[in-house]
Amino acid sequence: MSESLFFQDLAVMMSAVGLVSVIFTRLGWPKVIGYLLAGVLMSEHTWGGSFLADPKSIGTIGQLGIVFLMFTLGLEFSADDMKKVKHVTVPTAIFDTLMMIWLGYTVGTRILGWNGVQSLFLGAALCDSATTLLAKTIEEMHWGDRPFVRYIFGTTIFEDILCVGVLALVTGVATGKGMSVGAVGMSLGGLLVFFTGVLVFGLVLAPRLLNQVALLKDDETLLLTVLGLCFFVSFLAFKFDYSLALGAFLVGIIGASSDVRHRLHRLAAPLRGMFSAVFFVTIGLLVDPMVCLRYLPLILGLVLLVVCGKGFNCCAMSLLTGQSVKNAVQTGFGLAQIGEFAYMVALIYMTQTGDSASPIYQVVVAVSLVTTCLNPAMLRASDRVGDWCETHLPERVRGWIAAYQDWLERFRNAAVPSQLQKHLRSRFTWLGAVFLLNFAVAIAARMLAHLDYAQFSRFFDAHKLFFFCLVANLFCVAMLAPALGLAVSIGRDVAAVLTGTRQPKKWKAAVRQFVTWACWAIALVLAFMQNLMINVNLLPPERPARLTILALLLTTAVVGWKRFKRAGRTASYRFSSALAAERRRTRGATARGEVTLTVPGDFYVHLSIPEASPAIGESIRSLDIRAKTGASVVAVERAGNRFRNPGPNWTFEAGDVAVVIGDPPQLAALRELLSIR
Repeated sequence: MSESLFFQDLAVMMSAVGLVSVIFTRLGWPKVIGYLLAGVLMSEHTWGGSFLADPKSIGTIGQLGIVFLMFTLGLEFSADDMKKVKHVTVPTAIFDTLMMIWLGYTVGTRILGWNGVQSLFLGAALCDSATTLLAKTIEEMHWGDRPFVRYIFGTTIFEDILCVGVLALVTGVATGKGMSVGAVGMSLGGLLVFFTGVLVFGLVLAPRLLNQVALLKDDETLLLTVLGLCFFVSFLAFKFDYSLALGAFLVGIIGASSDVRHRLHRLAAPLRGMFSAVFFVTIGLLVDPMVCLRYLPLILGLVLLVVCGKGFNCCAMSLLTGQSVKNAVQTGFGLAQIGEFAYMVALIYMTQTGDSASPIYQVVVAVSLVTTCLNPAMLRASDRVGDWCETHLPERVRGWIAAYQDWLERFRNAAVPSQLQKHLRSRFTWLGAVFLLNFAVAIAARMLAHLDYAQFSRFFDAHKLFFFCLVANLFCVAMLAPALGLAVSIGRDVAAVLTGTRQPKKWKAAVRQFVTWACWAIALVLAFMQNLMINVNLLPPERPARLTILALLLTTAVVGWKRFKRAGRTASYRFSSALAAERRRTRGATARGEVTLTVPGDFYVHLSIPEASPAIGESIRSLDIRAKTGASVVAVERAGNRFRNPGPNWTFEAGDVAVVIGDPPQLAALRELLSIR
C-alpha cells in the first residue's frame, strides 16, 4: 500500500473521530459509543464499499490504542490496593470465568444445536470482560476514585490472566489436540515466567533509569525512554504469543514504581486519546450489519446472557466476599460486557478450523459491540440502582448481610499469619522468583540463539550458541549467591518453628545449624538440577566449547562470589524500594532512626548520623566505608528528601539518615565506624 493511501485513510479516520468527539461531548454521551458507530458507518459491510483504502492498516494503528490504554492503566495500578482487594477479585474472576464458559457451552449445545467445539469457543468468547473499555469509560466519567472501581479493575485484570489458559485450551481443541491439561499448564507456566522476568528485572532496573532521565528535566527524553521500554516489552509479549496489552500493562506497573509516575501519565495522555479512539473505530469496522440482522434473535439472546450472567456472577461473588450491596451491584453492572478477548477467540476459531461458514465470528463481534454500547449507560445507572437496593432492602436481609460481613471480617483477621509465617512465605516466594528468573533468561537465550546474525558478524553467528549459553550460565551462577542466602534465612526460620522458645540453648543451636545446612544443601541441589535442565537444550555440541564454558563459570564463581552477593543485596534493595514507592509517596519522608526492612537476603537499615559522629564533614570515599566494613550506602535522607545512590564524594551532615545494606557483622562494623550505638 502506498504512503498516500495510508495517510488518506488516517485523515478520514481522524476526521471522523474528531467530529464524533465534538458531537458526543456536546450531547454528554460516552464517546466510546460514537467511535464504535463511526466504525460501523465507515465499514465496507454497511455500504458495499469501505471509506478506507485499506482498513487492515488502520487496524494496525488501532492496536497502538490498546498499548497506550493499558500502559496508562498500569501507571494507575496500585499494588497495595490489589493486595487489599485480592480476597474479592480472585474468587470473583475465577467464578465468573468458569460460569460463563459453562453457560456458553450449554447454550451452544442444548439450545443452538452447535457441536462441542463451536460451543466451547462460544463460552470462551463470553468469559472475559474488556479492561480497555472499562478504562476508557471510567476515565470519561471521572469515576476513578469510586470505591468499586478497584474491584472492577482487579477482577478484569485477573480474568485476563485466566484467559491466557483459556486460549491455550480452545486452541488445542481447534487444532484437534483436545483439551490438553499439559498445553494449559505450559501456557500458564510460560506466563508466570514472563510475568516474573519482566517485573523483577523491570522493578530492579527501570525505576532508577526513569528517575535518572527525569533529572534531565526534558519531557521529550523521558517520554521516549518509557515508550521505548513499553514497545520493547509489548513486542516480547507478542513474540511469546501473549497480547500486546499484557506487555504494555506490565511496563505501566513498572513506571508506577518510579518517582515520575504522574509526569509519565500526563505525557502519555494525548497519545492514548488519539490511538484509543482509532482502536474503538476499528472494532466497528468488523461488524457486518446484514449478517447481524440475520442472526438478530441469537445476538440479542447472547447479549441478555452476558448482561444477566456476568452481572449476576460478579454481583453475587462480591456479596459473598464481603462487599457492600452498592459496591456489589456496581461491580456486576460494570463487568456485564465482553470485549477484545472475544474477537481473539472468534478469530482463532476461524483460522484454526477453517469454518468460514459459521456465524460465530460476526455473532461474537455484534454481542461485544452491543454490550460495549450498553456498558456506559449501565455504569451510570449502577449508582442509582445501588442506592435503591441499599435503601429498599428489608431490615432482616440487611441484618443478615451485616452479620455475615462481620463474621467474614473476624474470620480473615483470625487467619492472619504470624510475623514468622509471613517471613517464611516471603523467603519462599523470593526463592521461587530466583529460579523463575533463571528459566526466563535461559528461554530468552534459546530464542536469541535461533536468530541470524550473519549480516552483522559471521564469527558471532557461527558461535552464537556458545555466547548465549555462556551468558545464561553466568546469570545462573550470579543468582546462586542470593539463592543460597535465602536458603540460609529459610533454615533459620524453620529451625525457630521447630525448636520454639522453651528448648535449651545448645539444643536450639544444634537444630538451627543442622536445618540451616540442610536448607542450604537442598537449594544447592535444586540449583544444580535447574542448571542441568537448562543446559540440556542450550549447551553447544562441541566438547571444547563445553569445557571452556565450565572453566569460565568456575573461575567467575570463585573470583566474583563476593561481588555477586553484594549485587544481590543491591538488587533486592532496589526491588523492595520500587515496591514501596507508593507507600513512600503517600507517607512522605520515612521515620528517622533505625528500621529493618523485611527484604530477603541480608539486612537493610536506616542509620541516623549523630552530631558527635566522626562522619560529619567526611565523604563516603574518605571514610572508605565499603573497604572497612563491607556495607554499602545506597541512599541518604536529608531534610525530608531522599538521595538515591550517593556517589563517593557525598559529604555527611548531622541529622542525615544513611540507608545501608549488609549482613549483621558488616552493619556492626559500620555502626562502630560512625560511632552509632
